[in-house]
Amino acid sequence: MLRFLARRRVLIGFIAGLAAIFLSRPTRQTVLIGAVIALIGEAIRIWAAGHLEKGREVTTTGPYRFTRHPLYLGSTVIGVGLAIASANLVVVTLVALYLAVTLSAAIATEEAHLTEKFGGAYPAYREGRAASGQRRFSLARAMRNREYRAVIGLLAVLALLSWKAI
Repeated sequence: MLRFLARRRVLIGFIAGLAAIFLSRPTRQTVLIGAVIALIGEAIRIWAAGHLEKGREVTTTGPYRFTRHPLYLGSTVIGVGLAIASANLVVVTLVALYLAVTLSAAIATEEAHLTEKFGGAYPAYREGRAASGQRRFSLARAMRNREYRAVIGLLAVLALLSWKAI
């Protein structure tokens, strides 16, 4: 079940997102506040994607020095921002439920996969025993990690919420 939820989290997110947009009752003020928060979340995701060499190593630079899952942290901040922008308690509950269920499943399956793939390197990182690398942020790397998709999705949702607020 965890693997199913982890693999289908984007599809589930699109369905939940459509419901959230339909149910939302945004105002200009809630959209502005929510957009600022969501954009901070996307900045965290871009920072993480610009350091991540997905599937090649255990990344220890950038935000990975501070948290094991900065992409999920960024997604959570985005979710909080969009929930605020929606100005609807049902949407807030839907976002919280989606994030809790899908990201918990993704983290559990991802950590098991990384431990299997990288042996002792991932548990050492998880326990704070891994040395931090020297890699610099790269926008090209963030693009290779397809973070532009999250940016486009976020901007589209913010545009819809803005339109609905007017």
